Amino acid sequence: MTKTQDGAPVTEAEIERKYDLAADRPIPPLVPAGPVTNQADPRVDVLDATYFDTADFRLAQAGITLRRRLGGSDEGWHLKLPVSEDKREELRLPLSGKPEKVPGALAKLVRAHTLGAKLVQAAHLRTERTSYALLDAKGREVATLTDDVVTGEAGGEKAHLDRWREIEIELSPGTDPKVLDSLDRAVVKAGAERSRWPSKLRRLTDDLVPTAEGASGSVLADYFAKQLDALRRNDIGVRRDAEDAVHQMRVASRRLRSGLKTFRRSLDADVANGLAAELRWLGGELGPARDNEVMAARLHAEVKALPAELVLGNVEQLMTRHFAREAEEVKARAIRALDSKRYTDLLRSLEKLVAKPRKIKDGKKELRKAVARSDRKLREAVAAASELEPGAEQDAALHEVRKKAKRARYAADTVRPVTGKKLRKWRKNVKAVQTTLGTHHDVVVTRDVLRLLGLRAYAEAENAFTYGLLHGRSLAAAESAHRRFAGEWQDLSKGSRPKWLK
Repeated sequence: MTKTQDGAPVTEAEIERKYDLAADRPIPPLVPAGPVTNQADPRVDVLDATYFDTADFRLAQAGITLRRRLGGSDEGWHLKLPVSEDKREELRLPLSGKPEKVPGALAKLVRAHTLGAKLVQAAHLRTERTSYALLDAKGREVATLTDDVVTGEAGGEKAHLDRWREIEIELSPGTDPKVLDSLDRAVVKAGAERSRWPSKLRRLTDDLVPTAEGASGSVLADYFAKQLDALRRNDIGVRRDAEDAVHQMRVASRRLRSGLKTFRRSLDADVANGLAAELRWLGGELGPARDNEVMAARLHAEVKALPAELVLGNVEQLMTRHFAREAEEVKARAIRALDSKRYTDLLRSLEKLVAKPRKIKDGKKELRKAVARSDRKLREAVAAASELEPGAEQDAALHEVRKKAKRARYAADTVRPVTGKKLRKWRKNVKAVQTTLGTHHDVVVTRDVLRLLGLRAYAEAENAFTYGLLHGRSLAAAESAHRRFAGEWQDLSKGSRPKWLK
């Protein structure tokens, strides 16, 4: 269990499975099973939990659980976020404030789902729990088996009451996830059945929660829905300063924007252009935070790779100060954007877009034409860049080529459900071009930072030699990336592709 910072939720990963067991069946014997050789004496708790959601159960639809629990060793506020089928991440806060008011630290984390709707008491569960710690041969706790008798009450337009029994196996921190499969076999053999419910709350409120939509039959609507989901999941990560969250959220926003522009002829033009403009704004607000991460990692790695005699002065310390100060500013900028009404309105508009797949014209012919257009624009950008002499103008033109390559790659990803192997080979070559030009752009942008760091070192009476050395190396790295791009472009131009793409 970890705590990220003062006042922040405590975080813990949960790997568990739930099972239904008839009321008259004994608890399944798990000694021996897998690494389990012993079972501790039972512990009995009475847990009283109040669950919070919007009136239309938006959190439940996303697989998110938010509750206030009394009783047990983990009494407090809990926010559970889905990670995979058997794994969830639980964020905890101690009991505080009014019982009917969700702590602001948790309410903010789910804003991308609630979209400003009020969080209200949606259900109440009382659980009579008997827990058994499962131990290995050395007496270490491998997992916990719980036997729960649950009484639940949910509100909404129609009240719902229920009572059931379920058992649960939760792995202890550090236990190999594969152990869950060996315990699963023993439990099922003893007569238990895997529950089809991801949580007690979901079981209680199943007839109250709107049914989650499956594949819509629209390639574009399903793709946009997938990216909207990624946007929301990483919204929580950005707010928690989770590793790679800014990058993944920025990628989702770029994929959405790229799709709207590439396939705008299949959509309402005004809607597509408006959403693309707002996604560009969002990407601009997230971009500095991601760029700062990338540049800091790149320069620190380059300095560490230098021979010690070429690192003159307090280079690492100066860079650390610079990037830490930048990180605070750009992170605050990103959070302000996520807290804004403009961002909330953007999410609402994206919801409306994916909810109306019948209005999207995305037959195979229309999709192919859009991909072909992205290929043509990529070729035009390369031709324009090739006419320029090396220098700032060509660097900017190559950056445009990179953006066109990324849009072409995203177009291929979008239409994957209705295309064949030849397009996948073309996409692979496009990605190679994009990656190399991404390296080229990173090197070019880094030069300005190296110049700034050199000036700052000089102003502080520090030796600026190392920054000048890195600046010179960046020129060579950019030239190398440009040569590599030329070869990869030949591979792309002459490589396999569908006939309709020619």
